[in-house]
Amino acid sequence: MKDSDYEDAVVNFYEGLYAFGFSLTGKEDDASELTQETFYRLLTRGAMVRDVSKIKSWLFTTLYRIFLSWEQRRSALPHFEISSVEDQLSPVTPKQMDVLLDNAVSDSLLELEERYRAPLILFYLNDHSYQEIASILAVPIGTVMSRLSRAKIMLRQRLAARAIGSKTSSKITHLQSQLDSVSRAL
Repeated sequence: MKDSDYEDAVVNFYEGLYAFGFSLTGKEDDASELTQETFYRLLTRGAMVRDVSKIKSWLFTTLYRIFLSWEQRRSALPHFEISSVEDQLSPVTPKQMDVLLDNAVSDSLLELEERYRAPLILFYLNDHSYQEIASILAVPIGTVMSRLSRAKIMLRQRLAARAIGSKTSSKITHLQSQLDSVSRAL
């Protein structure tokens, strides 16, 4: 399929496909997703359409098949509000919660750069004073305090990202490295 044919299909059929998707789902977001997925498939599998005059029927058929597959998935994997099935869930014991939290903290600590991780571990896990940490790491005491402060902030951000299920830790690391390079330059 030529780029011009794809662009023509988007211009000519987007609104109709979206309206069809909305009539199937009743939700704007789902209609948008269906429409985008349909055009994505046209872009990646457009070579299957040999006759350009049949693009319209191919698009509508594809959108409908995507919708059907979503519905099959929804019926196979139904969504339940937690409050409606809460009595069926086994309780989380304090011991299980401690293990989960310990793993999250350990994993988040390991994600920190060594220069931030070392003072944090020495201070909080090994009970060293600022002076002892400065001596161990061969850095000024002010640097120890600064790195501890930054490490706590970065650890908090990583733990928050884990708590909300977000993969922002790489973005945070990237932003932190940018901030570090700017602060070193100053």
